[in-house]
Amino acid sequence: MARVDVRKTYKLYIGGAFPRSESGYSYEVLDSKGKFVANAALASRKDARDAVAAARKAFPGWAGRTAYNRAQIVYRIAEVMEDRKPQFVAAVQQSEGGTARAATAQVDAAIDRLVWYAGWADKLMQVIGNQNPVAGPYFNLTSPEPTGVVAVLAPQSSSLLGLVSVVAPAIVTGNTTVVVSSYPRPLAAVTFAEVLATSDVPGGVVNLLTGDPVALGPWLASHMDVNAINLVGIAGDQETATALEVAAADNLKRVLRAPAAEPDWAAEPPLSAMTDLVEFKTVWHPLGV
Repeated sequence: MARVDVRKTYKLYIGGAFPRSESGYSYEVLDSKGKFVANAALASRKDARDAVAAARKAFPGWAGRTAYNRAQIVYRIAEVMEDRKPQFVAAVQQSEGGTARAATAQVDAAIDRLVWYAGWADKLMQVIGNQNPVAGPYFNLTSPEPTGVVAVLAPQSSSLLGLVSVVAPAIVTGNTTVVVSSYPRPLAAVTFAEVLATSDVPGGVVNLLTGDPVALGPWLASHMDVNAINLVGIAGDQETATALEVAAADNLKRVLRAPAAEPDWAAEPPLSAMTDLVEFKTVWHPLGV
């Protein structure tokens, strides 16, 4: 008797758990040749609200950790990804096509990108924080703090390296995230969620939704408990981007605008990938007290 394959059920990742979509809906995921692969959960606005609530709940604990400890945890994500490299290579190649060598190169780059950001975690404050010269008998010190809950519309074409490149700078600086994965290419993202669940990342720090970013974007942009939103996932769609920027203005959230085209994710990230997601606090203290 022939063995029947055990098909994988692709779910959302919210608060450290893997729920099905509240809506009960799913959508077809196709490989690079248009062949059916699986059904992925189609996240609803209720799922988005649950993800924001989980991110907000996790924020105080995550932001309160030392930068060195966040570095250790992000590095641990890279360790687990390294162990599961064949699975990521298969997911990238299945979603994006190309050769196994090209898929391996993207997975290696994603792992290296995590290590790169982990190295920055406890150094960023020394680079962008400072003691300011002032006239008067005072210490004037400026230091960065995390913005809060960051919503991310992940890149649509680069299913793994692009995803890691927008999630890592957000969490390494102490923010928590709600991420909408690539709509046509969610396989690497849901595998990445499994890595997060089996590493040291606390539940709620990264919440991952599969679904349409154009449909979910308005709810995240207008959500009053979201502090920043990255619109890279709708690169080139300026009409939608403008509408989301208007919705985001309701609570003056930080907006990382949608570029005309997706960036070159293989290039070394700019420091602004992290500094765009922090706030600066300045403290005055009298000398001699």
